[in-house]
Amino acid sequence: MHIFTPLSFVLASLGLATYIQVTIPASAALPNPNGLPPSTSASLTTLSNIVRAPLRADNTFEFRNVSSGSYLFDIHCPTHAFAPLRVDIHEDMQLGGGEPKHITEVEAWGTFRGNEWRNKGEAAFVKEVGDAGGSRIWGLEAKALGEKSYLVERAGFSPLSLLKNPMILIAGVSMLVVFGMPYLMDNMDPEMRAEFEERQKASPLSGGQAAANPLQNFDAAAWLAGSSTKKGDPPVERGITR
Repeated sequence: MHIFTPLSFVLASLGLATYIQVTIPASAALPNPNGLPPSTSASLTTLSNIVRAPLRADNTFEFRNVSSGSYLFDIHCPTHAFAPLRVDIHEDMQLGGGEPKHITEVEAWGTFRGNEWRNKGEAAFVKEVGDAGGSRIWGLEAKALGEKSYLVERAGFSPLSLLKNPMILIAGVSMLVVFGMPYLMDNMDPEMRAEFEERQKASPLSGGQAAANPLQNFDAAAWLAGSSTKKGDPPVERGITR
């Protein structure tokens, strides 16, 4: 008969640690993960602890002896950006058959900087990939977002960019009118050309006889004095009334 003692429970509780392995797969944003710089590292951050792991030769990060809690997983790389993850580790001890049993559950979701911790994004796929020293290894994959850019490339000169300038467009239309109108006039039908010249002479813009302006002969002084002089009548001289 196996007797469960408090000492065995304490020793078993000391072994409550999880093994997490994060893999960087090849993708469109990162075709060759082997080209990442050796200074690339990853971290699991919580309020009271930070666990760091360097990049291994097989493009994985291994976190050993991670205690239960909620962590922010992030990859620190000078050349590429990766999507952060929220990793929750649930560990518990259960009594079964007279001896304690270690129960572990690992969950992961997508997140981003500034997101409230209680808001969970898309669930990430977590699976058991092996066993190391009696501890199960939980594996998940990191997602590469793309290559980092520290400098802004100066835009080169393009002749098509001149067509987007309004001043260039106005100048181009004006040049077409100035140089294209004489050519159109030479190839115009004689009758249409004569009609066009007649209308141009009658236009006020061309210096021709403009239409009579009704305000041209308006007498403001007579209007203020209250007299209405008809057309053709000579002006009437009035003396001073005392």
